[in-house]
This record gives sequence, C-alpha cells and structure tokens, in this order.
Amino acid sequence: MDDPMISTKYPIWNHSGDGKINLDWKEFGNSLLNATPNGIAVFSKSFQTIISNKIARNSLDIYPGALLDTTIPPLQAAIRKVLETKQALLNIVIKKKGNSFSAMLNPIFHNNELIGILAVFEDMTTIEKISSEMVSFQQLSIELDTIIDSSNDGLFICDGNGVILRINPASERMTRITSKKFVGKNIRELVKRKIIDKSVTLEVLKTRKKVNLIQETKDGKQLFLTGNPVFDPNGNLFRVVVNERDITDIIKLKQELEEKAQLTAQYKRDLLEKQIEETESRHIIAKSSNYVKIIQKAIKLAEVDSTVLVLGESGTGKGVITDLIHKYSTRAGHPMIKINCGSIPDSLVESELFGYAKGAFTGARQKGKPGKFELADKGIIFLDEIAELPLGSQVKLLKFIEDGVISRVGGTDSKKVDVRIIAATNRDLKKMIEKKQFRSDLYYRLNVVPLKIPPLRKRKECLVPLIDHYLNLFCKKYKKKKMALSSEAVDALVAYPYPGNVREMINICERLVVMSQNSNIEYKDLPGSVQRKTEAGTPVIEGWNQGQTLQQMVDELEKTVLETVLKNCRTQANAAKILGLNQSTIARKLKKHNLA
Repeated sequence: MDDPMISTKYPIWNHSGDGKINLDWKEFGNSLLNATPNGIAVFSKSFQTIISNKIARNSLDIYPGALLDTTIPPLQAAIRKVLETKQALLNIVIKKKGNSFSAMLNPIFHNNELIGILAVFEDMTTIEKISSEMVSFQQLSIELDTIIDSSNDGLFICDGNGVILRINPASERMTRITSKKFVGKNIRELVKRKIIDKSVTLEVLKTRKKVNLIQETKDGKQLFLTGNPVFDPNGNLFRVVVNERDITDIIKLKQELEEKAQLTAQYKRDLLEKQIEETESRHIIAKSSNYVKIIQKAIKLAEVDSTVLVLGESGTGKGVITDLIHKYSTRAGHPMIKINCGSIPDSLVESELFGYAKGAFTGARQKGKPGKFELADKGIIFLDEIAELPLGSQVKLLKFIEDGVISRVGGTDSKKVDVRIIAATNRDLKKMIEKKQFRSDLYYRLNVVPLKIPPLRKRKECLVPLIDHYLNLFCKKYKKKKMALSSEAVDALVAYPYPGNVREMINICERLVVMSQNSNIEYKDLPGSVQRKTEAGTPVIEGWNQGQTLQQMVDELEKTVLETVLKNCRTQANAAKILGLNQSTIARKLKKHNLA
C-alpha cells in the first residue's frame, strides 16, 4: 500500500469465517481517492491539510498536516475567499514544479456548518501544450492564408485526382476562374468546357514531375505556369500546386526590345551603307557582295584596336582598305605611318622602324632620329609587304607587339608607345614559315584578324563602275571631254582578267584617256593585251546604245530592274527583300529614277 491519506493505517477489509467481507471504510476511501486521475485534498478552516491523495502529494507537495503557506501560498487566498463567501471557486490556476493545474474549491458542510474545503486539482500541462500548439497552428494557418492571398503570383491547388481545392485572389484576377464557382470541380471539366486551353495540373499528374508551360487566357494574357507535385510519406501524389505569373508585360517588353534591336540593326545597316557610299569618294567602289563584305568588315575593325593582317594579290588595294580603317577609327586624328618593308635595305630596317640614338653609327644624325613606330604614337603603322622583313627585325617587331616598348638602335633608353599595327602581304606566309623564311610566332601575333581582299577578276560587278569612275577622273585631270565606251569595248574590258588587279585597271583607264583621239572609245582603241585576252569576243550587251557613258548604262539597267521587280511586288519591303537591299536604299533609288 502507498503512502496513506491520513496518519493512521488500517487494512481495507477483513474476512470472517462465514465468507463475509468486513469493509474498512477509511481504507476504502483512501484507495478510492488514489484511483482518481486528479489531485484531491481537504483543508481545514485554519488552512491545514487534512487529507491528500497520491497525485496531490507527488505533484503539488500537499501532505496531511502541512500548512498552505508552506506548500502553495497562492491557494490560501482562494480558500479564504471560499470560507468568506461559502461559494465554490472554479478554474483557479496553480503553477507547481513546472506544471499547470486548474483548481476547483468547494466548501464542506456538516450539520449546516462549514467545516473545511475540498480541493480538486486537474493537470492542465498537456492541455495547455495542445492548446498552445493549436494556437500556433492557427496562427501559422492565418499567416499562410495571408501570404497566399497577398501574393502577386497566382496559386492554384488541386488534389491528386485533379479536384480544385484552392484558388488565391491573384489567380482569380489573372484567369477569371473564381473560388466560389470552381473550387470542388475537377480541372478536367475546365479543359472540357474550354475555359482553359491546356492544363499544367494534368501534365503534372501524368508525369509526376515539375512542369512549366505558357498559357494564354481568354482575354489575351500570357501566363507562365509552374506545376509542382507534392507527395505524401508513402510516395503518393496528393497535391499539385501551380504557380501562375503574368508575363504579358514581359513578353510585350521583349517584343519592343526586339523591335528596337531590329531598328538599331537597320540603322547600323543604313549607316554602313552610307559609309560604303562615302568610300566611293575615296576611289573605293564596292558593288560586288564579296567586296562589300570586306568594306563592312574594315569599318567594323575600325571600332577596335586589334592587329589586322591584310592579304591579297598585288594591286588589289590593300593600302586603300588600310586608309579606310584609319579614317573610321578613333585614331583618325593621329598619324598613319606607311612603310614598305621590301623597299628598305636590310641593314637599315631596324633604324627605320625603331630609330637610332646619337652616334649609333657612322653618318648618323647628331641628335639621333625617331623611328616610324615612335612617329606613329597614338596612331596606326601600316607595314606593307611584311613578308620581306628580315628575320632579325622580325624578332624585334615581335618583342614590340608583346610589350609595346621600343629602344632606338645604339641607345639604352626605352620608351612605351601606343601604336596599332596593320600589316599586309601578297605572299603565302604559311609556306614561308615552312621554309623558315618567316617566324611562326610573329605570324600568329599579326594574324589576329585576317582580311583577305578578293582580286578584281572575282568582283566583276565592280568593274563597270570602277572603269567609269577612273575614266571621268582622268578626263578631268587631263581636261578632256567626257568619254564613252562602245559596247564591244565594255565587253572586252569586263572579260579581261586583270592580273595586275585595280592598279592595272587604273593604268588602262589613264592610257585610254591619254591616247584616244576622240570621246568615243572603240574596241580597237583598247590596249593589245586586253584585245588578245578577249580575241574570241563576248556578246554585246543587248539594249546598250553606242555613245552612252558607263554610268548611263548602269542607271538605265538599274531602272529597268526596279520597274520589273515593282510590277511583281506589292510593297517596297518585298522589293528590297528580292533584290537583297535595305528598304531605305530601294526608296532612295526609286526617288532617283522617279519611280516612287
């Protein structure tokens, strides 16, 4: 038997010889009180503990004989109130040993006289913990609801069968699918009724994976949807959470940016075309597509400081392209020094390129002399015929490219200069490297951006405008009347392969102007080399009237082509596309020929 409720101890019952049980009511009451799940105690009017059960003793330290002011002082005030009012008190909170109890105090009467107080203590710790957890859960639920409802992104939640469980306000605004009308319905019904064109939820249910797609609403909004599967501990898909984001403005902005990019590209093309047209004033005629690309590339290269290696046959105009790069570069206000590496004696190459100091050699200037690199500081140096540079000088050039520092021949001081290098050659440098005639390391330093100029025979479209340009140029120079070519002469000049390229073509034009006796140039007036190469003859171009200038022929042909194309095209844009020109160019040419 556990500790007694009172200070004496008796057996609960005794067995008599006749089998009857003699019940000991005092012990029975003791066992009865210990069987209850609550703490129970009886206090006298003097606040002394008369009876207490096991829970009261173990949990609240209430033992028979003990005074309340030593065990639970706060309870004493409540008992006093019961003694005064003779009324029961409920829900009195008692804290003891870290636990919470709810006490109920009832007055005890005997013969209508109040003789004590019965106290019942209910352990509230577990209930309070559960209640606290419930409050936290409710608070969390409220916060979650607030977050979901306040989100600018739409949230659309379905169960594992596709039944709609929740739609937040943002989703309602975006999709016009309301909670009131559609929660509880299956997402398949929305697809069937064509309320939505496709369902990311159904895709998630099908694939059991995260799915992204773009959906267009009935009012034209573009929504980016992300469907996420949610699995229970057993791996069953029991929720699909869809995040919806309105990307209509983003797509619109993207389209605007693309349109601006296209417009910018068009402006760049127009500017480039204008720049190409401006090059004609510098005797650069670009009519063939391959040469137009070279001009475009050269103008593009003008924007940067990369080293350029210009390749091409002799006479193709490598120096002209270099001038073009200089003209459109940020270094245009600084010098461009041109050096023909093949024209300098080997013994003088280094002193010419890098200069020499005072007294460097016999015959040297008293004050020394700056080299071409020093003179080209902040500008461009053009090393023509770079393949002819001696191997010893190649080493020094390589060192300069690597560190940008020069040292004069015979001097001890060094100087850093800012020079952009453009080199050119008509020779095959790779073959020269194989023969040990050119350094491979220098080649790779120079060949940062190669620019290969096509020979004149591979840009036939340029020939007629070029010949016309130079004939007019030399007519002005020698004060002669404007000359016209016969169609046979034009055919022969176009068919000629020009082994000397542009340089040879210019010489032929000058010879024709100087040697012709009248303003009409016939086939017989052409140089013998041209006649021999075209002896078999080429067909005369139909529709060309003898006596017309080349430019008149070109203009007439251009007008005919434009008229023909416009008959088959509804818009200038289509005509531009067919002819491979910008719309602005078409508009300008139409205006030129009074076709607009």
